[in-house]
Amino acid sequence: MAYSREALIEAVSAQMPDKRWQHTLGVMETSVKLARHYGADPVQAETAAILHDVAKYWPVERMKEIIEQNGLSTELLQYDKQLWHAEVGAFVAQQEYGITDPDILGAIRYHTSGRKGMTLLEKVVCLADYIEPGRDFPGVDEIRRLSKVSLEEALVAGFDSTISLLLQKRRIVFPLTMLARNDLVRILEDKI
Repeated sequence: MAYSREALIEAVSAQMPDKRWQHTLGVMETSVKLARHYGADPVQAETAAILHDVAKYWPVERMKEIIEQNGLSTELLQYDKQLWHAEVGAFVAQQEYGITDPDILGAIRYHTSGRKGMTLLEKVVCLADYIEPGRDFPGVDEIRRLSKVSLEEALVAGFDSTISLLLQKRRIVFPLTMLARNDLVRILEDKI
């Protein structure tokens, strides 16, 4: 059963603390703006944004179980648990909220890690998650500035920021994130 926009908002907002819902509202607003600016579908962007963190506050064991029992990417289990909610969120969007649009599901699935060959919608939602108005981290204002000029430039800056932070903390970098970053750099080089 597909949910109306209002029912989806009500159901998803109940799954997270108010502060995270405020973040989600910021991602919704930013996704729609970026979609309009870059020619993506604003309705798809908003729908993916509503659902992008649906599983973020679920217990780790519940996410692990969903990944293992439903044929999702078990490779994720070898990496930071902060990545799990995106894969689980896409699954839940389809199974519990009736989302069948592969573009929306991809935007939910890759909003945290990115991937090589990101679609326009995936880029929009991933970037919106980085730059929504409530985000405050070193370099976010530059990423916001770049977002007005180039999705790819802004995403490279965002991925560089994430990768740099992970390296400083001696954390493992998820391979898809490196592949996404390198793919975007190649796209930018090809434009020169």
